[in-house]
Amino acid sequence: MTTTAIITLVAVLVIVLGVSMITRPRHSSTVDFYLAGQRVGVATNSWAICGDYLSAASFLGVAAAVYVSGLDGAWYAVGFAAGFVPVLLLVAAPLRRYGEFSLADFLGRRLRSDAVRLHSVGVVQLVILCYLIPQSVGGGITWELLVGHGLFGFSPYATGVLLSTAVIAVVVAFGGMRGTTWNQAVQFMLLLAALLWLAAVVSADGFHYGEAVETLNSQPLVNPEYVDGSWEMTEERNAASPDQPAVFGEPGARYGQLGQVALVVTLGMGTAGLPHVMNRYFTAPTGRAARTTTVWVLMLVGIFYALAVMLGTAARDLIPGAVSEHPWLQELTVDGVLRVPEHALPVLGRIYGDQAGLGLIAAAALIAAMSTVAGLLLASATSWGHDVYERHINPRATQRQAVWVGRLFTLAAAAAAAGLAIALSPDAFTPAMPSLVATMVTWAFAIAGSALTPVIVLAIWWRRTTATGALAGMMTGAAGAIAMFLTASFMEASTLRELLAAPTLVAAPAAILVTILVSLGTRAPEGVEADWAIMHGTAADRHAERMAQLTLRERRSRKERGGAR
Repeated sequence: MTTTAIITLVAVLVIVLGVSMITRPRHSSTVDFYLAGQRVGVATNSWAICGDYLSAASFLGVAAAVYVSGLDGAWYAVGFAAGFVPVLLLVAAPLRRYGEFSLADFLGRRLRSDAVRLHSVGVVQLVILCYLIPQSVGGGITWELLVGHGLFGFSPYATGVLLSTAVIAVVVAFGGMRGTTWNQAVQFMLLLAALLWLAAVVSADGFHYGEAVETLNSQPLVNPEYVDGSWEMTEERNAASPDQPAVFGEPGARYGQLGQVALVVTLGMGTAGLPHVMNRYFTAPTGRAARTTTVWVLMLVGIFYALAVMLGTAARDLIPGAVSEHPWLQELTVDGVLRVPEHALPVLGRIYGDQAGLGLIAAAALIAAMSTVAGLLLASATSWGHDVYERHINPRATQRQAVWVGRLFTLAAAAAAAGLAIALSPDAFTPAMPSLVATMVTWAFAIAGSALTPVIVLAIWWRRTTATGALAGMMTGAAGAIAMFLTASFMEASTLRELLAAPTLVAAPAAILVTILVSLGTRAPEGVEADWAIMHGTAADRHAERMAQLTLRERRSRKERGGAR
């Protein structure tokens, strides 16, 4: 490990811990710990949501997917970015107006059912687990590439997992939502800055996206494959047109037409059911602020994913020609193609910035993993500490007791995540294409989009939704998604397997249908009209809200003027 890499890592850890200490909550209340006092502004919250959402799968995985399969890999960017469209149109403002701590809390109160709340906690924990593993894997991979050796007898991979998880566990346990919010905002700015720098230096060197795609399309797409103890170059089949070879800039290198649609739908619907992302909307001061925040998030993630697609293409185009100038690339490539697609951005960083460039990109990748792990741990703590402990185990708990239980659950979840990530290391899997971390994250999106999103949307927009219907729909979506995943794992490549591997296209409609049918046969909860007014309101309600905000601002202004005198 070079001095530059050491300085980069130390700087990242100092920034993360420093921000947490400065912004830690001054009061031991659950609203401060879980929701940052519900005073997070639009700009800060939008940056924090981006830091929470743009994980290792986004930073390493999207560029890797584009690198290895071209246009088919870009569908990950489309699906990840498109997920905030239904959030903007259907979920953000009503969810915030209702004003709870978590998705499970929202569903439990809206449907007047403890059973719904507890079952929601179970599904939320499953989603968090599926999301935590690839983030921890990304942290381990990054440490292994950047540092190359372990500490205290652990392997490099295990060291990366343990260090990144331990730092973030401390940040979340003692910084709460407020410290985590500012950390994620800062981390997103660092992520975006790293991508902008890399895009700038690549473009300054003469890279043009359109020309690169035309060049790559002039020959069939090939990738290295480890067969019988040696690496071989394999020509990719065209899933959309079996009689044609796959090329970089045309669909079919990885998925057929149905598989492409299924992947985008799975990723697009999953966002509204991701607990670590959606819990952030409860920190906004108003429903209007939540909606405005989502508009900013859409713009920022669009920029991020556009850069990721561009740089994945740049890596595919430029790395083969750089092997002769950089002998160290020979250990990472086969005939100029990277063996590990997730190395695409770090390798570009080293080519154009030497060790400092590698340190910057690798640190950014570590930040991406750590930032998302922070959100996941906090969401897990909210589910166990608030939704289970405060609501059911000890309803008479003091604010201080509730906060400390949340902190303990944070540390426990971190320990479990680190243990699973080490036990389920990349060496235990057959390499998943087009990207290991992006493929693993798809599992979380599929379960969230199949089990949680349909029930959340119906609870917000359909008055007749009942607790029994929601439970039936949730279980149908979760069981359907998991069953389809397991079936796909035993199948050979085919159109059916592509559909089963991205199951939300089938599982979500099934969950919606079951929820509607069962709800029609059961009694709707009481107080639906009052809930409806809270979530959606009327024009008069919204006008009254704006007037109240203006009055509050005027009072603050008068106090400030009075104090100045």
